[in-house]
Amino acid sequence: MSPTAVIILIVVIVVVIAAIAFGVNAGRRRKLQSTFGPEYDRVVEDTGNRAEAEKELRERERRHAELELKPLSPESQARYSADWEEVQIQFVDNPEQAVTTADDLVGRLMSERGYPTGDYDERLANLSVEHARTLGHYREAHEISQRNQNGEASTEDLRQALVHYRALFADLLGTQPVATDSAGDLPGAHTAHSAGTVGAAGTAMSGDRATSADTADDAGDAYARGTAGDSYDRDTDTAAYDRDTAAYDRDAATDSTTRDVATDGPARGTTTPSDADRAHTRPDGR
Repeated sequence: MSPTAVIILIVVIVVVIAAIAFGVNAGRRRKLQSTFGPEYDRVVEDTGNRAEAEKELRERERRHAELELKPLSPESQARYSADWEEVQIQFVDNPEQAVTTADDLVGRLMSERGYPTGDYDERLANLSVEHARTLGHYREAHEISQRNQNGEASTEDLRQALVHYRALFADLLGTQPVATDSAGDLPGAHTAHSAGTVGAAGTAMSGDRATSADTADDAGDAYARGTAGDSYDRDTDTAAYDRDTAAYDRDAATDSTTRDVATDGPARGTTTPSDADRAHTRPDGR
């Protein structure tokens, strides 16, 4: 075989090996993207290196495979569903405590499923393999829960935290904890909807029981606006009444003058000819 033929053969082999390697890597990448969903892009962004990110995600898969996960029995599902409904009822009277309870309930559920519940970052890493689609909800709920502990979360923030916790809770539970048809069943959702706010995950509580603090705040704002509007209307009506009264006085004065002239005749000091004088006056005035 000539040297030229050998070189060509080597080049072909190298190209084939590169193509196979590229295909294998592309397949692994697609598998990771399918498994981790949005978490794949997040890790790539955090690490700043796609190869490092994929290495981290494969390590998560390895650790996840070592876990002894188990599904819940129907009895456990029913028990957790009842516990979640109690959390939603608690939200009406004490939203701050309800969010804390929801965080604890999610931790208990994770533990019963076989997930380690120690470090928060470890929780995220383990959940990301099978529950990547709801991992963002867990992050949002945890962030609000932290602000709640510092007294920095509003009632609407707490309502959103409950929405996010429920998304992960239902994913871990394997079913919806409380049957619902719309996002409006979450406490305070009707008020939020009227203000243009719709809960992202669409969950939780019967609207008949919703009497949260944000509803009271909105009602107070509406009352203040209504009071201001009423005051403005009363001022406007008063000004209009004053103008009408002044016009009425002017008309009355004019009518009175007209009646006085008609009744009293010519003004004092004016001489008018008597009937006798008029009878003896000649047509030429003499």
